[in-house]
Amino acid sequence: MPMGAEDDAARAKRMRSRMELLYPICRSITGDGVRQTLDVIGESLRPGLELRRRAVPSGTAAYDWTVNDEWNVRDAWIADPTGRRVVDFQEHNLHLVSYSVPVRARMSMDELRPHLHTLPEHPDWIPYRTTYYQRTWGFCLAQRQLEAMGEGPFDVVVDTTLRPGELTYGELVIPGESAEEVLFTSHVCHPSLANDNLSGIVVALEVARAVAALPWRRFSYRFVFAPGTIGSITWLSRNRPLLDRIRHGLVLTGLGGPGPLVYKRTRRGDRTIDRAATHVVSRRGGEVRDYSPYGYDERQFNAIGFDLPVGRLSRTPHGEFPEYHTSADDLDFVKDGELLDAHAALMRIVEILENDAAYLNLSPHGEPQLGKRGLYPTTGGKSASDAVMAMLWTLGYSDGCATLLDIADRADLDFAQVCSAATDLAGAGLLERASEPPRR
Repeated sequence: MPMGAEDDAARAKRMRSRMELLYPICRSITGDGVRQTLDVIGESLRPGLELRRRAVPSGTAAYDWTVNDEWNVRDAWIADPTGRRVVDFQEHNLHLVSYSVPVRARMSMDELRPHLHTLPEHPDWIPYRTTYYQRTWGFCLAQRQLEAMGEGPFDVVVDTTLRPGELTYGELVIPGESAEEVLFTSHVCHPSLANDNLSGIVVALEVARAVAALPWRRFSYRFVFAPGTIGSITWLSRNRPLLDRIRHGLVLTGLGGPGPLVYKRTRRGDRTIDRAATHVVSRRGGEVRDYSPYGYDERQFNAIGFDLPVGRLSRTPHGEFPEYHTSADDLDFVKDGELLDAHAALMRIVEILENDAAYLNLSPHGEPQLGKRGLYPTTGGKSASDAVMAMLWTLGYSDGCATLLDIADRADLDFAQVCSAATDLAGAGLLERASEPPRR
């Protein structure tokens, strides 16, 4: 099946359905919510694909980090003197600060206030807050809720457990002709936040579905669904032998919100994935940014000790849209058209990674006669079409060193046009494949 040939309506329906299943789940860096999320991911795979789940015990060292105790929540609320719940975890899981320790107490507002988090500039939104590595607790609520609470006293209940357990992540491998891999990752530690990062999860699943349907794959493809930071560091610590096989990689996040696509380069900035993603994103009206050591898990993969060729694809990056890490990042905030556009861009990147190569012009002494080979329009005198220009550029630079992506960028043509030209020219005996692109 050609890349992108499946009906977009069916693809959008699948992504929307998965997001609706995943949105209510209370996820964190460990616990039942992560396992439930991996259940949904595993059940979403096409027949023949298997999500392998990995469990790493609490207390396990992962470089400078240690896997935390497992956290689970049964319920949490703040009740006023009449017993009415004025803040209720059952109404929205963002109400509880992630990793809050158990609490049962009666408090005045003065005692309670240091544990309450709001967004005064957005009085109807609930913020998202965490306390992964400090044993404390808290609630998040809308500013309007806070203003209506009164002075108390309040009954405060945080019914959670925090004890030795495990960190869980999932990975899917789709084998190709080569053991060398393309890595896609998406974090699974956020609760009810649709753009950050359910959008990354559902787009990754659709990319996996499309890649698995390709009739031939040069590379193997690995999809990792893990909690942010500690999850990727743990995965890296347990997979050192395979890191040398990772040729290209992308962290996927924030792909369903507003704004154009944004590609963040690797730390080196000149890897093949940088050039492929820049080619695609720029031609789709997106933005390309240099690397910085702040963001999502790309900063772990690009750490000096690993130096992996992993960039990041998103839309408006984290912290640059007001809905970020708030209850306003809901299912309505994510649009099907943006999800489909992100999927299409990723499949164009896959197309480049799979097909880029250097070719050798077998008729290098002047321009070969394309007409007698059926490759040139029968009527001359008009400006050359893009298809003809793609052939001329490909012939003009196929010296056995320049790759198709090199030629496409130099000619300001879409890679698919140059790739098609190379296929036609090779079929006519004018080109032969010289080599794979150099490893960068």
